[in-house]
Amino acid sequence: MSTSTSTDLSPFSRLRAYGELMRPANIVTAFADILAGFAAAGGVILVSGSALSVTHPNLGWLLLSTFGLYGGGVVFNDVFDAGLDAEERPERPIPSGRASKSGAALAGSALLLGGILAAFQVNSYAGFIAIAVSCGALLYDYWAKHSALWGPLFMGGCRGGNLLLGCSIIPASFSSIWFLALLPVAYIGSITLVSQGEVHGGDRRSGLAALALIVLVTLCLFLLGFLPGYAVGTASLFIIFFAGMVIPPFWKAAFEPNPDIIKKAVKRGVLSLILLNAAIAAGFGGFLTGIAVVLLLPISLLLAKLFAVT
Repeated sequence: MSTSTSTDLSPFSRLRAYGELMRPANIVTAFADILAGFAAAGGVILVSGSALSVTHPNLGWLLLSTFGLYGGGVVFNDVFDAGLDAEERPERPIPSGRASKSGAALAGSALLLGGILAAFQVNSYAGFIAIAVSCGALLYDYWAKHSALWGPLFMGGCRGGNLLLGCSIIPASFSSIWFLALLPVAYIGSITLVSQGEVHGGDRRSGLAALALIVLVTLCLFLLGFLPGYAVGTASLFIIFFAGMVIPPFWKAAFEPNPDIIKKAVKRGVLSLILLNAAIAAGFGGFLTGIAVVLLLPISLLLAKLFAVT
Protein backbone atom coordinates (compact mmCIF):
# COMPACT_ATOMS: atom_id res chain seq x y z
CA MET A 1 0.00 0.00 0.00
CA SER A 2 1.17 3.50 -0.79
CA THR A 3 2.44 5.49 2.15
CA SER A 4 2.35 8.88 0.41
CA THR A 5 0.48 11.70 2.09
CA SER A 6 -1.71 14.40 0.62
CA THR A 7 1.16 16.90 0.96
CA ASP A 8 3.11 14.91 -1.65
CA LEU A 9 0.39 15.42 -4.23
CA SER A 10 -0.35 18.21 -6.67
CA PRO A 11 -3.58 20.22 -6.19
CA PHE A 12 -5.04 18.44 -9.23
CA SER A 13 -4.27 15.00 -7.76
CA ARG A 14 -5.88 15.96 -4.45
CA LEU A 15 -8.93 17.33 -6.26
CA ARG A 16 -9.24 14.16 -8.32
CA ALA A 17 -9.00 12.04 -5.17
CA TYR A 18 -11.97 13.84 -3.63
CA GLY A 19 -13.78 13.54 -6.94
CA GLU A 20 -13.26 9.77 -6.77
CA LEU A 21 -14.78 9.74 -3.29
CA MET A 22 -17.93 11.41 -4.65
CA ARG A 23 -18.38 8.91 -7.52
CA PRO A 24 -19.55 11.47 -10.12
CA ALA A 25 -21.10 8.89 -12.45
CA ASN A 26 -23.43 7.81 -9.65
CA ILE A 27 -24.43 11.39 -8.85
CA VAL A 28 -25.73 11.74 -12.41
CA THR A 29 -28.07 8.80 -11.73
CA ALA A 30 -29.36 10.72 -8.71
CA PHE A 31 -30.23 13.63 -11.03
CA ALA A 32 -32.39 11.14 -12.95
CA ASP A 33 -34.29 10.31 -9.73
CA ILE A 34 -35.15 13.98 -9.31
CA LEU A 35 -36.29 14.39 -12.92
CA ALA A 36 -38.47 11.26 -12.72
CA GLY A 37 -40.10 12.44 -9.49
CA PHE A 38 -40.56 15.90 -10.97
CA ALA A 39 -42.30 14.47 -14.05
CA ALA A 40 -44.48 12.14 -11.96
CA ALA A 41 -45.61 15.08 -9.81
CA GLY A 42 -46.75 16.95 -12.90
CA GLY A 43 -43.68 18.98 -13.71
CA VAL A 44 -42.91 19.53 -17.38
CA ILE A 45 -39.59 19.33 -19.17
CA LEU A 46 -39.82 21.17 -22.49
CA VAL A 47 -37.64 20.06 -25.38
CA SER A 48 -37.21 22.53 -28.23
CA GLY A 49 -34.50 21.81 -30.78
CA SER A 50 -31.35 21.23 -28.75
CA ALA A 51 -32.56 23.19 -25.72
CA LEU A 52 -34.19 21.87 -22.54
CA SER A 53 -36.28 24.03 -20.25
CA VAL A 54 -38.56 23.39 -17.28
CA THR A 55 -41.72 25.02 -16.05
CA HIS A 56 -40.70 25.21 -12.39
CA PRO A 57 -37.82 27.39 -11.17
CA ASN A 58 -37.10 25.27 -8.08
CA LEU A 59 -35.95 22.21 -10.02
CA GLY A 60 -32.40 23.57 -9.95
CA TRP A 61 -32.45 23.63 -6.15
CA LEU A 62 -33.52 19.97 -6.06
CA LEU A 63 -30.73 18.95 -8.44
CA LEU A 64 -28.25 20.82 -6.27
CA SER A 65 -29.72 19.13 -3.20
CA THR A 66 -29.33 15.62 -4.57
CA PHE A 67 -25.76 16.46 -5.64
CA GLY A 68 -24.94 17.20 -2.00
CA LEU A 69 -26.93 14.34 -0.51
CA TYR A 70 -25.58 11.63 -2.79
CA GLY A 71 -22.05 13.03 -2.88
CA GLY A 72 -21.92 13.34 0.89
CA GLY A 73 -23.36 9.88 1.40
CA VAL A 74 -20.78 8.11 -0.74
CA VAL A 75 -17.91 10.13 0.72
CA PHE A 76 -18.88 8.94 4.20
CA ASN A 77 -19.03 5.40 2.84
CA ASP A 78 -15.27 5.63 2.27
CA VAL A 79 -14.70 7.37 5.60
CA PHE A 80 -16.33 4.54 7.55
CA ASP A 81 -14.69 1.89 5.34
CA ALA A 82 -11.16 3.33 5.53
CA GLY A 83 -9.81 0.43 7.60
CA LEU A 84 -11.46 -2.25 5.48
CA ASP A 85 -10.39 -0.56 2.25
CA ALA A 86 -6.79 -0.54 3.48
CA GLU A 87 -6.94 -4.35 3.24
CA GLU A 88 -9.30 -4.94 0.34
CA ARG A 89 -9.07 -1.79 -1.82
CA PRO A 90 -5.77 -0.06 -1.05
CA GLU A 91 -6.07 1.93 -4.29
CA ARG A 92 -9.02 3.93 -2.91
CA PRO A 93 -8.27 7.61 -2.09
CA ILE A 94 -8.10 7.36 1.72
CA PRO A 95 -5.98 4.22 2.20
CA SER A 96 -3.68 5.24 -0.67
CA GLY A 97 -3.00 8.55 1.09
CA ARG A 98 -4.38 10.67 -1.76
CA ALA A 99 -7.11 11.99 0.55
CA SER A 100 -7.16 12.25 4.34
CA LYS A 101 -9.89 10.66 6.44
CA SER A 102 -10.52 13.94 8.29
CA GLY A 103 -10.63 15.89 5.02
CA ALA A 104 -13.10 13.41 3.57
CA ALA A 105 -15.31 13.64 6.67
CA LEU A 106 -15.30 17.43 6.41
CA ALA A 107 -16.14 17.31 2.70
CA GLY A 108 -18.92 14.78 3.28
CA SER A 109 -20.42 16.89 6.06
CA ALA A 110 -20.35 20.02 3.90
CA LEU A 111 -22.04 18.17 1.02
CA LEU A 112 -24.82 16.76 3.19
CA LEU A 113 -25.47 20.10 4.86
CA GLY A 114 -25.47 21.85 1.51
CA GLY A 115 -27.94 19.30 0.16
CA ILE A 116 -30.30 19.87 3.07
CA LEU A 117 -30.11 23.65 2.83
CA ALA A 118 -30.75 23.55 -0.92
CA ALA A 119 -33.85 21.42 -0.36
CA PHE A 120 -35.27 23.87 2.17
CA GLN A 121 -35.04 26.55 -0.54
CA VAL A 122 -37.85 24.67 -2.29
CA ASN A 123 -40.21 23.98 0.64
CA SER A 124 -40.29 22.30 4.04
CA TYR A 125 -41.41 18.98 2.53
CA ALA A 126 -38.24 18.84 0.44
CA GLY A 127 -36.13 19.91 3.40
CA PHE A 128 -37.37 17.18 5.71
CA ILE A 129 -37.06 14.56 2.98
CA ALA A 130 -33.44 15.67 2.53
CA ILE A 131 -32.81 15.29 6.26
CA ALA A 132 -34.31 11.78 6.17
CA VAL A 133 -32.18 10.81 3.17
CA SER A 134 -29.04 12.14 4.88
CA CYS A 135 -29.74 10.17 8.06
CA GLY A 136 -30.53 7.06 6.05
CA ALA A 137 -27.30 7.37 4.07
CA LEU A 138 -25.20 7.75 7.22
CA LEU A 139 -26.90 4.81 8.91
CA TYR A 140 -26.32 2.72 5.81
CA ASP A 141 -22.64 3.70 5.62
CA TYR A 142 -21.95 3.08 9.30
CA TRP A 143 -24.11 0.08 10.10
CA ALA A 144 -26.81 -1.18 7.75
CA LYS A 145 -24.58 -2.09 4.80
CA HIS A 146 -23.06 -4.89 6.87
CA SER A 147 -26.47 -6.58 7.09
CA ALA A 148 -27.89 -8.68 4.27
CA LEU A 149 -31.38 -7.49 5.27
CA TRP A 150 -30.97 -3.88 6.38
CA GLY A 151 -28.33 -2.93 3.81
CA PRO A 152 -30.59 -3.28 0.76
CA LEU A 153 -33.53 -1.71 2.61
CA PHE A 154 -31.61 1.37 3.73
CA MET A 155 -29.89 1.95 0.41
CA GLY A 156 -33.12 1.42 -1.51
CA GLY A 157 -34.94 3.70 0.92
CA CYS A 158 -32.43 6.48 0.22
CA ARG A 159 -33.04 6.21 -3.51
CA GLY A 160 -36.79 6.08 -2.97
CA GLY A 161 -36.47 9.20 -0.84
CA ASN A 162 -34.52 10.84 -3.62
CA LEU A 163 -37.38 10.16 -6.04
CA LEU A 164 -39.81 11.67 -3.53
CA LEU A 165 -37.48 14.66 -3.28
CA GLY A 166 -38.22 15.26 -6.96
CA CYS A 167 -41.95 14.89 -6.28
CA SER A 168 -41.75 17.40 -3.42
CA ILE A 169 -41.64 20.26 -5.89
CA ILE A 170 -45.44 19.83 -6.03
CA PRO A 171 -46.33 18.52 -2.53
CA ALA A 172 -49.98 17.93 -3.41
CA SER A 173 -48.87 15.04 -5.62
CA PHE A 174 -47.66 12.89 -2.70
CA SER A 175 -51.01 11.30 -1.93
CA SER A 176 -51.37 9.83 -5.41
CA ILE A 177 -47.78 8.81 -6.31
CA TRP A 178 -45.94 8.11 -3.03
CA PHE A 179 -45.76 4.38 -3.85
CA LEU A 180 -43.42 5.10 -6.79
CA ALA A 181 -40.66 5.28 -4.18
CA LEU A 182 -41.01 1.50 -3.76
CA LEU A 183 -39.60 0.91 -7.26
CA PRO A 184 -36.09 2.22 -6.49
CA VAL A 185 -36.29 0.52 -3.08
CA ALA A 186 -36.73 -2.84 -4.77
CA TYR A 187 -34.26 -2.09 -7.56
CA ILE A 188 -31.47 -0.77 -5.36
CA GLY A 189 -32.18 -3.63 -3.00
CA SER A 190 -31.32 -6.01 -5.82
CA ILE A 191 -28.07 -4.17 -6.62
CA THR A 192 -27.07 -4.09 -2.95
CA LEU A 193 -27.75 -7.81 -2.58
CA VAL A 194 -25.41 -8.58 -5.46
CA SER A 195 -22.76 -6.01 -4.49
CA GLN A 196 -22.07 -7.80 -1.22
CA GLY A 197 -20.07 -10.30 -3.27
CA GLU A 198 -17.91 -7.75 -5.12
CA VAL A 199 -14.72 -8.59 -3.23
CA HIS A 200 -14.94 -12.25 -2.26
CA GLY A 201 -17.67 -13.47 -4.59
CA GLY A 202 -21.35 -13.99 -3.91
CA ASP A 203 -23.76 -16.87 -3.55
CA ARG A 204 -26.40 -18.10 -5.93
CA ARG A 205 -29.27 -17.53 -3.51
CA SER A 206 -28.58 -13.80 -3.21
CA GLY A 207 -28.04 -13.56 -6.95
CA LEU A 208 -31.36 -15.20 -7.75
CA ALA A 209 -33.15 -12.97 -5.24
CA ALA A 210 -31.61 -9.91 -6.90
CA LEU A 211 -32.61 -11.13 -10.35
CA ALA A 212 -36.17 -11.76 -9.17
CA LEU A 213 -36.40 -8.21 -7.81
CA ILE A 214 -35.27 -6.74 -11.13
CA VAL A 215 -37.85 -8.78 -13.05
CA LEU A 216 -40.48 -7.62 -10.53
CA VAL A 217 -39.51 -3.97 -11.02
CA THR A 218 -39.77 -4.39 -14.79
CA LEU A 219 -43.25 -5.88 -14.49
CA CYS A 220 -44.32 -3.11 -12.12
CA LEU A 221 -43.29 -0.49 -14.68
CA PHE A 222 -45.77 -2.03 -17.11
CA LEU A 223 -48.42 -2.26 -14.36
CA LEU A 224 -48.15 1.50 -13.82
CA GLY A 225 -50.25 1.65 -16.98
CA PHE A 226 -53.31 1.14 -14.76
CA LEU A 227 -52.72 4.63 -13.36
CA PRO A 228 -54.72 7.32 -15.18
CA GLY A 229 -51.70 9.60 -15.58
CA TYR A 230 -49.19 7.02 -16.84
CA ALA A 231 -48.99 6.26 -20.58
CA VAL A 232 -47.50 2.77 -20.66
CA GLY A 233 -47.41 2.75 -24.45
CA THR A 234 -45.12 5.77 -24.42
CA ALA A 235 -42.99 4.25 -21.68
CA SER A 236 -42.70 0.76 -23.23
CA LEU A 237 -39.60 1.45 -25.30
CA PHE A 238 -37.81 2.77 -22.23
CA ILE A 239 -38.93 -0.19 -20.11
CA ILE A 240 -37.66 -2.69 -22.70
CA PHE A 241 -34.36 -0.82 -22.98
CA PHE A 242 -34.03 -0.89 -19.19
CA ALA A 243 -34.76 -4.62 -18.99
CA GLY A 244 -32.34 -5.40 -21.81
CA MET A 245 -29.56 -3.54 -20.03
CA VAL A 246 -29.92 -5.06 -16.56
CA ILE A 247 -31.45 -8.53 -16.75
CA PRO A 248 -28.63 -10.24 -18.75
CA PRO A 249 -25.74 -9.17 -16.44
CA PHE A 250 -27.74 -9.99 -13.31
CA TRP A 251 -28.68 -13.36 -14.77
CA LYS A 252 -25.01 -14.08 -15.31
CA ALA A 253 -24.09 -12.86 -11.81
CA ALA A 254 -26.73 -15.13 -10.29
CA PHE A 255 -25.34 -18.25 -11.94
CA GLU A 256 -21.65 -17.27 -12.00
CA PRO A 257 -21.22 -15.26 -8.77
CA ASN A 258 -17.52 -14.45 -9.03
CA PRO A 259 -16.21 -10.96 -8.15
CA ASP A 260 -15.48 -9.77 -11.71
CA ILE A 261 -18.92 -10.69 -13.04
CA ILE A 262 -20.59 -9.21 -9.97
CA LYS A 263 -18.70 -5.91 -10.35
CA LYS A 264 -19.84 -5.65 -13.97
CA ALA A 265 -23.44 -6.38 -12.97
CA VAL A 266 -23.36 -3.77 -10.19
CA LYS A 267 -21.88 -1.14 -12.49
CA ARG A 268 -24.52 -1.85 -15.15
CA GLY A 269 -27.22 -1.81 -12.49
CA VAL A 270 -26.17 1.56 -11.06
CA LEU A 271 -25.92 3.23 -14.45
CA SER A 272 -29.23 1.73 -15.57
CA LEU A 273 -30.99 3.62 -12.80
CA ILE A 274 -31.17 6.36 -15.41
CA LEU A 275 -33.20 4.08 -17.68
CA LEU A 276 -35.53 3.11 -14.83
CA ASN A 277 -36.14 6.79 -14.16
CA ALA A 278 -36.54 7.48 -17.87
CA ALA A 279 -39.33 4.90 -18.03
CA ILE A 280 -41.11 6.61 -15.12
CA ALA A 281 -40.56 10.07 -16.60
CA ALA A 282 -41.75 9.06 -20.08
CA GLY A 283 -44.93 7.49 -18.74
CA PHE A 284 -45.90 10.57 -16.78
CA GLY A 285 -44.29 13.35 -18.80
CA GLY A 286 -44.21 12.09 -22.37
CA PHE A 287 -41.67 10.61 -24.77
CA LEU A 288 -39.46 13.70 -24.96
CA THR A 289 -39.30 13.89 -21.17
CA GLY A 290 -38.04 10.31 -21.14
CA ILE A 291 -35.44 11.22 -23.76
CA ALA A 292 -34.32 14.17 -21.64
CA VAL A 293 -33.59 11.74 -18.78
CA VAL A 294 -31.89 9.19 -21.06
CA LEU A 295 -29.50 11.94 -22.18
CA LEU A 296 -27.93 11.66 -18.72
CA LEU A 297 -26.76 8.13 -19.56
CA PRO A 298 -23.86 9.04 -21.89
CA ILE A 299 -22.71 11.62 -19.35
CA SER A 300 -22.73 8.97 -16.62
CA LEU A 301 -20.96 6.45 -18.85
CA LEU A 302 -18.23 8.96 -19.64
CA LEU A 303 -17.72 9.74 -15.96
CA ALA A 304 -17.72 6.01 -15.19
CA LYS A 305 -14.62 5.67 -17.38
CA LEU A 306 -12.88 8.40 -15.39
CA PHE A 307 -14.03 7.55 -11.86
CA ALA A 308 -14.97 4.29 -10.11
CA VAL A 309 -18.68 3.52 -9.83
CA THR A 310 -18.47 0.95 -7.01
